[in-house]
Amino acid sequence: MAGLVKEAPLKEEMRSELLKGRTQQRFFSSEESEALEQPFAHPVNFESEAELDATNLSAREINEKIRELMLQGMGSIRLKNPGAKHSLAVGILNRLNLTIEGSLGYFGLGLIDGPNVVVEGRVGWSCGENMMAGTVVIKKNAGSTFGAAIRGGDLVCHGDVGSRTGIDQKGGTIIVGGKTGAFSGFMMQRGRMIILGDSGQNLGDSMYDGTIYVGGNIKSLGVDAVEEELTQEDVSWLTRKLSLYGLETHTNVSQIKKIVSGKQLWNYDSLEPSEKKLVL
Repeated sequence: MAGLVKEAPLKEEMRSELLKGRTQQRFFSSEESEALEQPFAHPVNFESEAELDATNLSAREINEKIRELMLQGMGSIRLKNPGAKHSLAVGILNRLNLTIEGSLGYFGLGLIDGPNVVVEGRVGWSCGENMMAGTVVIKKNAGSTFGAAIRGGDLVCHGDVGSRTGIDQKGGTIIVGGKTGAFSGFMMQRGRMIILGDSGQNLGDSMYDGTIYVGGNIKSLGVDAVEEELTQEDVSWLTRKLSLYGLETHTNVSQIKKIVSGKQLWNYDSLEPSEKKLVL
């Protein structure tokens, strides 16, 4: 057809990207505690404390009240009677000590960047989704897709969690004191996951990168997930990280199994030219 111009073939160096043996992960010392703040974060005083009774408030009203208290400089907030409402304490882009006396419903604590949160009850599906920084500690159990697409920070559950924990994890650390359901670590891209109990079937299915540590039994590994030898560096990091949350006595760290990607599904060589990406 007239007007069509045949594209010149790509140079050979753009046709293939030798990725085997490389990793996208950046590792940080567990002693590092400084967190980058958003440029519009409110200055708060952690010694200034406030209580918020959520009994007769909607989820929107609760979230608005939390923001109002932060604007007043309150750095420590205790939320009472959350009533397992959905989408509570989401989008907090600020340093804050938040204690929740009770349980949360679905999608709690999503899109947060910086707060330190303790939930004294349980949480429903998708807790901590797209979390970017900070710490979240759940004292009881959590639902499915716990920590979906988490990018940073520590997301900790002392109890059991459901299926697809850490699906599409992009960074940070997920720690489970109990067991997980099926397809945990599905399509994991970066970061670390620690499961001190048993894991369900298809652990780490289609994981691209990252590391999963399991203290209990693994029902089955997913596609392209393989076991790798635990190093002394792993043992040291696990010991320090677990001690931060009082979980160091749950298992013999030296007996933990390490699961990584076999990198057999990496298909950069077969991508279309328009899909090629530079790998730094």
